[in-house]
Amino acid sequence: MWCNRGGPISAEPRINDRIRVPEVRLVGPSGEQVGIVPLAKALELAQEYDLDLVEVAANARPPVCKLMDYGKFKYESAMKAREARKNQAHTVIKEMKLRPKIDPHDYDTKKGHVVRFLKQGDKVKITIMFRGREQSRPELGYRLLQRLAEDVQDLGFIESNPKQDGRNMIMVLGPHKKKTEAMAEAREAQAARKASSRQGDASADADADAQVEAPADAG
Repeated sequence: MWCNRGGPISAEPRINDRIRVPEVRLVGPSGEQVGIVPLAKALELAQEYDLDLVEVAANARPPVCKLMDYGKFKYESAMKAREARKNQAHTVIKEMKLRPKIDPHDYDTKKGHVVRFLKQGDKVKITIMFRGREQSRPELGYRLLQRLAEDVQDLGFIESNPKQDGRNMIMVLGPHKKKTEAMAEAREAQAARKASSRQGDASADADADAQVEAPADAG
């Protein structure tokens, strides 16, 4: 019976003496095309430049290798991947529940939450809950959803039109701005507030110093 005694296949490219081909298509440190050279010559050049010979296209014929600082390359790649993960925005759907005969104060409060969610770049699922005889008046829920959509139209749009779902009526609002854009704006606003606060503190300190240093009037 055949048995695989080897370890897991590495995703790392082959470098230096791990490259086992007679010749390679060599790319220089600055991206210049050196041409097809024997492997021994490519390794010799790598030593002269104090760099690594890295196989960047193993399936090419002959394989393409580049002269580079592989340790630095791995570090920079890891940092870029980390930054991309940090900036990646996941779509979040918030939910807000309303009653068809909601009073004005509660409506304003609920609308405020919807505004906040949309500003954050999140989608909002609006659910109108019908109870008892309210189920015979679906137009009340529909009008309420349309009113809410109009009130927040500067921040979001109707992504899913109102539809009946059992005793509930549901509508989904989508933000005009993507999550990443909303996050970037929030960071910029926070930085601006901090800068303004520092300027205010510096101004207050300067005024205090001026008062201390001012000579007293002669009496």
